[in-house]
Amino acid sequence: MTLGVAVLALVTLQRLGELLWSRRNAAGLIAAGAVEHGAGHYPALVALHVGWLCGLWLLAWNRQPVWGWLAVYAGLQALRAWVLMTLGRRWTTRIIVPAGSELVRTGPYRFMAHPNYAVVAAEIAILPLAFGLVWYAGLFSILNAAVLAVRVRTENAALASLVDDRAA
Repeated sequence: MTLGVAVLALVTLQRLGELLWSRRNAAGLIAAGAVEHGAGHYPALVALHVGWLCGLWLLAWNRQPVWGWLAVYAGLQALRAWVLMTLGRRWTTRIIVPAGSELVRTGPYRFMAHPNYAVVAAEIAILPLAFGLVWYAGLFSILNAAVLAVRVRTENAALASLVDDRAA
């Protein structure tokens, strides 16, 4: 097995594990009365991520990755883990807001409103760069920015309801 295949396999397994965790968390949140927002753009988000990963398998499986970029990507995984641990059962790939909850303001959320999206944006650029796919990193970064423009606006509106509910 080449290093490229090993890296892509690990990323694929990580993403699949996160999807399973997300589904479990989403089911629990919905069962407890949480409300999903922005379901209409979710298929575009999924298509972007599936396309990104499938394209990497197609283009990079036989390339030797650059260790420096892989180290940066590994560092991003530590930040990703921090986000996931901070949100715990509230973390999903969907926008699901638990009724009566408060905004998370601990962990990386002390420093920025959407650290998960910052990590994902960096991952979408860094992993292709690790395989020398500069054009691919640029293309998917642009596509991701377009999807995130809708997603962040939708999530901010959903989270604003928590602040509005507390003020009322």
